[in-house]
Amino acid sequence: MVVNRPRTSSAHECRTEPVWVRWTLITIAVLFLTVFVVLPLVVVFTEAFSRGAHAYLAALSEPEALSAIRLTLTVAAISVGLNLVFGVIAAWAIAKFEFPGKVLLITLVDLPFSVSPVISGLVFVLLFGAQGYFGTWLQSHGIQILFAVPGIALATTFVTFPFVARELIPLMQEQGTQEEEAAISLGASGLRTFFRVTIPNIKWGILYGVLLCNARAMGEFGAVSVVSGHIRGETNTMPLLVEILYNEYQFVASFAIASLLAFLALVTLIVKTVLESQLEEGRPASDD
Repeated sequence: MVVNRPRTSSAHECRTEPVWVRWTLITIAVLFLTVFVVLPLVVVFTEAFSRGAHAYLAALSEPEALSAIRLTLTVAAISVGLNLVFGVIAAWAIAKFEFPGKVLLITLVDLPFSVSPVISGLVFVLLFGAQGYFGTWLQSHGIQILFAVPGIALATTFVTFPFVARELIPLMQEQGTQEEEAAISLGASGLRTFFRVTIPNIKWGILYGVLLCNARAMGEFGAVSVVSGHIRGETNTMPLLVEILYNEYQFVASFAIASLLAFLALVTLIVKTVLESQLEEGRPASDD
């Protein structure tokens, strides 16, 4: 006969620190967040609206600003789409199958985390630049990679490479293969099993990974700065334009673009919180 013993400890009983220690730690954390997160956001929006809403809207409606916004959204869409396809495929292979080179694949997925974005941009210059490995062939065929949308999209895709896959791999490993095996045993094809069983089980993880990937893509600076060429009105994304306008002492315009990025970051944070709650609800409960 198994007797369920009541738990004698609680979260309150586990606290052994004095009250003044707890409040000191809380105060330090709040002060740190205020100085390094809240105040910068307040300054950005204050400076953006320092000359009124009319000047703010005028700065955002400038042709150069509109071009940067369009380019940022276009590159983000391309990189998110590519990494979504790769991330799902890589996570499915890593979580569901055993094969030679699996450890190497996991290492390659994590590689962009350990490589500086500037170095990754330089790699594309060495590959596709005029003096690069493929530069002569590309020029002879009239193909422009660097200082154009393809180069910016490639650099951004590389930097955001791991986000979708790294979110899905532990989730799919935790779920196991029982449901897929049951579907196949009932006569479902592999493709049908993937779309009717696997995808619904990881939909919140996919959305979460896409969200992080998109946020990183829109804010990327280092790699894009190397491959873009900084062509005004053509290859400047929003982060690059913020730097250019600030260096030219166009503070209102610079902070206006920065505030738009900050607003997108805040929206991302809210959606991220919602998706995290959905992910926690969708994870299988652990045995006590």
